[in-house]
Amino acid sequence: MAFRSLMAETATYNGGERRWWSGAACLQRLSACAVLPGFRILPLVPFMVACAAIPSEQLTVADLAPLVLEGRVITVEDAERIAPTPELLTLDNDMRDFVATYAGKRSSQRQRLVNLHQSVKSPAILDMQYDPFAEGGAEETFHRGSANCLSYANMFVALAREAGLDASYQWVEVRPQWSRMGERVAVRLHVNVLVKTRAGDRFMVDIDPLSSNEITGSRVLSDQDAAALYHSNIAMGALAEEQLDMAWIQAVRALQLSPGTGHLWVNLGAIYRVAEQYEDAERSYFRALQINQFDRSATNNLVVLYEYLGREEDHAYWSDRSRRYRDRNPYYHSWLGDLAGEADDWPLALGHYQRAVKLMPEDSRLLYGLGIIYHQLGDFDAATEQISLAIERASLNREIEEYEIRLESVREDQLASF
Repeated sequence: MAFRSLMAETATYNGGERRWWSGAACLQRLSACAVLPGFRILPLVPFMVACAAIPSEQLTVADLAPLVLEGRVITVEDAERIAPTPELLTLDNDMRDFVATYAGKRSSQRQRLVNLHQSVKSPAILDMQYDPFAEGGAEETFHRGSANCLSYANMFVALAREAGLDASYQWVEVRPQWSRMGERVAVRLHVNVLVKTRAGDRFMVDIDPLSSNEITGSRVLSDQDAAALYHSNIAMGALAEEQLDMAWIQAVRALQLSPGTGHLWVNLGAIYRVAEQYEDAERSYFRALQINQFDRSATNNLVVLYEYLGREEDHAYWSDRSRRYRDRNPYYHSWLGDLAGEADDWPLALGHYQRAVKLMPEDSRLLYGLGIIYHQLGDFDAATEQISLAIERASLNREIEEYEIRLESVREDQLASF
């Protein structure tokens, strides 16, 4: 069964709002579904013993060092007291009436879902609009009429469950994007809604849809993990406004709810770094790497940290580690291939895409990209083979349709060449 997608036609995806500061470090904020690279304010102050590898000792949330700001000390115990988690999925009577009117429960699950989705996006009914900074729970989002990817998920999950549908949060993994120098990496974060029907169909519902070539994978999130992302968004917004106390409290609260989510540790490390608590920042980055040793944001943050602290040996080690990871990443090579294609250097693009497909031979988008390059080079048989493989391995209906259109174009060009 192909994986289907329901997207809000009124929303145009633009990658979310991005705020760039100098430096290569990354913090991650779901409200913009984008990376917020870190602040470049570190003095050259040497400290700590050189670390050539990830420490074995695991930092826990309870063991976090307090934040010290101008003589004030803010502790972990303060986080839950100051930043309690709101009820993100609560519905009021207006929302229940909305579901009863536009979704009902007598039709099939699929029809209920389609009706609900159309009524949410219809200009004549709810007319939900995309706003990268529109945070909030289901009730607030419904009445405000605007949402980012996470607040939209809060609202739609609540409405769908009221309609008797099996709805959950879904984390969407997005291809990383490197800078033109190939060193800085942007990691966009995105959440949408997964709805499963008893017939076995699976639908994605999204206010700010990603194109299929940007998606590399997905996984279901628990309601508690989604609540952690809510706090993390507030933390990153506060950090952007240099409200370090609120940023730290919200980041800690996020980790209390989801301590196994690596990027939350990266974000906390960034807050410590801005507060000049460099050892605590380093420990937070290492905790993220203990969760996922290939965490690009944690690695890049360490590179920036060590560069500005003048720790040359550590900087060299983590820079090399970052480069080795990059060179093993198929999306880095496809990115290089895309650059070569933009310059009409198709032989060079071919080499990069062949490397990418060798690293990840099951990725339909990489296979499709390789097929396009063969098409550009006039190798119609190879183009047909690669695009046919892409069709076999694609999971989204719209992806399959796109590939089939291109395959037909290849065959037409091949016939015309005789």
